[in-house]
Amino acid sequence: MSGPPSYCVVIPTVGRPSLRTLIDSLAAGTGPQPAEVLVVDDRRSPGTPLHLPAGIGDTVRVLRSGGRGPAAARNTGWRAATTEWVVFVDDDVVLAPDWPARTAADLTGLPGDVAGVQGSVTVPPPAGRRPTDWERNTAGLAGASWITADMAYRRTVLAGIGGFDERFRRAYREDSDLALRVMDTGHRLVRGGRQVTHPARPAGFWASVRAQAGNADDMLMRRVHGRDWRDRARAGRGRFRRHLATTGSGLAALAAWRAGARPVAVAAGAVWAALTAEFAAARILPGPRTPAEVARMLVTSVAIPPAAVWYRLHGLVRHADAAPWRLTPRVVLFDRDDTLIRDVPYNGDPARVEAMPGARQALDRLRRRGLRIGVVSNQSGVAKGMISLTDVRKVNERVESLLGQVDVWEFCPHDDADGCRCRKPRPAMIERAARRLGALPSECVVIGDIGRDMDAAHAAGARGILVPTVRTRLEEIARAAEVAPDLRAAVDRVLGERWPR
Repeated sequence: MSGPPSYCVVIPTVGRPSLRTLIDSLAAGTGPQPAEVLVVDDRRSPGTPLHLPAGIGDTVRVLRSGGRGPAAARNTGWRAATTEWVVFVDDDVVLAPDWPARTAADLTGLPGDVAGVQGSVTVPPPAGRRPTDWERNTAGLAGASWITADMAYRRTVLAGIGGFDERFRRAYREDSDLALRVMDTGHRLVRGGRQVTHPARPAGFWASVRAQAGNADDMLMRRVHGRDWRDRARAGRGRFRRHLATTGSGLAALAAWRAGARPVAVAAGAVWAALTAEFAAARILPGPRTPAEVARMLVTSVAIPPAAVWYRLHGLVRHADAAPWRLTPRVVLFDRDDTLIRDVPYNGDPARVEAMPGARQALDRLRRRGLRIGVVSNQSGVAKGMISLTDVRKVNERVESLLGQVDVWEFCPHDDADGCRCRKPRPAMIERAARRLGALPSECVVIGDIGRDMDAAHAAGARGILVPTVRTRLEEIARAAEVAPDLRAAVDRVLGERWPR
């Protein structure tokens, strides 16, 4: 009888101190621990080290996503995962003591059409007082659907739809968008039995005004998923229509006053004042009603309606031509032997170089679309003394004469026993090639013919596409997230001209 499926935990973070508490709660949990914990540092310019527990060993790996937002950070994380399931959790939650055991139970024995399993979120109320407006908003997470505070997905499903839509730059709507796209493929999302606690973290005076930026994301949701997206995503309607009426009446009052129409200005101003007072009261009455909270509610209740309208209009213009998400990479990195050219073991003779069928056409298609091209290749014959570094470079020059210019070459001259970081399945060659081309590993696709190529891609946080040959083992094919029958089909997938299957 097989055991529970393996899973990784992906934690995007901006460096909050709560990250350490989260990892401590995971390590102390009962039940099968994750195969790996992937912490994705999404700070634009990391300075101080992350708040990680001491002595975490090899189970926690830190990746970087370049400050592009939680959607891009989660993509970096799941692409580096090698397990069947990926569990996303926020860096400010605390896991229940039995979370690992319940996670394993949630993921065991699921039918193939179940693509995701949501955990339950509890937001503890403040002790001894009523919650503030911000705390009540945070409490809404407890009833939200498919939020990535604790959400598990099959990795193959994520690969099939391109992961999270990175146009969502805030922690808002990116999880609902992903859930709708997953369900559009015919898969189901279900609820599990595991639980996390999500404390309401402190917020600044203008936090509720800044949150109105989410109105622009609502326009992206509407453009991509249609007018009924709120019903499908189980999202509330909000107060935008009232905000629009409030803003409209305020602008009308100002315009009438400037035009000298005093009665009209007074009437429109009265409407604005009544709507603003109603909004402020709706936020003040359920709260603690302290002087500081009342002052914040009065000021921000004036600012929120025009901010909401402004961001809605901004999103309407910005996303007017938005199409369904397809993650288009910037860089494609190829294995060399048996991917671009026929494999001749330890070849140092340029005359023996023979291009694989369709290799030149595949690379030319990528060049025409503006993608950069690189090669990452293990060349252990150098360490074995069978070829020299000069031989490798001469063969690479012959490859370029047949297939066209390659933007970056990276090859590893070591053998397995050398313990280097560059020999695949280790990620250093991919990381160096991406850095030399001014890209992040998560913006790269690695195309190769064996499991080591795919493992190196996952370890670097890149996307991997396997193009099998006669030497590719069946278990490598079964384990790969994406498989293409030839180079042409692999490039189809890279360019999004055919959806992955």
